[in-house]
Amino acid sequence: MHAAAALAATLGRVVRHPGGAFGAGLVLLILLTAILAPGIAPHDPNRLDVVSAFAPPSGGHWLGTDQLGRDLLSRHIFGTRIAMAVALSVIAIALAAGMLLGVLSAYTSGPVERAILVAFDSISSFPSVILAMAAVAVLGSSMPMLIVVIATSLIPHYGRVARAQVLSARNEPYVEAEQVLGASGVRILLAHIVPNIIAPLIVIASLDIPVVIAIEASLSFLGLGLRPPLTSWGGLLQDGYQNLARSALPVMVSSGVLAVATLAFTMFGEALRHAIDPRSGRRA
Repeated sequence: MHAAAALAATLGRVVRHPGGAFGAGLVLLILLTAILAPGIAPHDPNRLDVVSAFAPPSGGHWLGTDQLGRDLLSRHIFGTRIAMAVALSVIAIALAAGMLLGVLSAYTSGPVERAILVAFDSISSFPSVILAMAAVAVLGSSMPMLIVVIATSLIPHYGRVARAQVLSARNEPYVEAEQVLGASGVRILLAHIVPNIIAPLIVIASLDIPVVIAIEASLSFLGLGLRPPLTSWGGLLQDGYQNLARSALPVMVSSGVLAVATLAFTMFGEALRHAIDPRSGRRA
């Protein structure tokens, strides 16, 4: 009950922040579109109608059609489902693994700590897109592989933040008081330290969602991401780019969808950051 009240209070501060309500509304719309895609898409996204290729927007095709006569609105609706599945899965894996390794490195010393920090440095030495491109080119571009590769590139980001937060929290008076009262290290970690370090990690996660969407779209645009019949926004953009001389509409639609999704999660993440840590606005 206390957790539900805290969540409701946080969401209330989010929607009161300038741009927060707009961002939260767009995020909700995107998530509902992903969940309800089969029910709201007006056409089968893979149904071919070559005679209607590059048809302009009309009552039958609100956003027109692509080079094979497929409905652009339906394809982008199903693309929303793919984008959210990849982004949320990547963030969940990176957050969980990063927090686990960060906490472990803060509570251990010697070879284990050094091995974790060296692994963080090694992965971070490569830009996420370059690392993902190299791994996907070698290991393949299935959806599970793409999720694991992108999540791995983000783990050090969460691990370092978790480690810093744990090292800081271990010296807080409430932790010292628990130690004096005889609380075990596991109890202190699970009941006090982890709940106090999770908030900044959630903020980072919300701001990283558009980053993951952009990475997946970039890989698909370059032909290294998801393959048909899966419908990816990056793949749709690449299809449109190849036929740009015949029609600019598919490129405009795909670019607009990516821009709206990036804007939505960025605005929501910024509002969430201010809601969880009001001091951030005064520091800016």
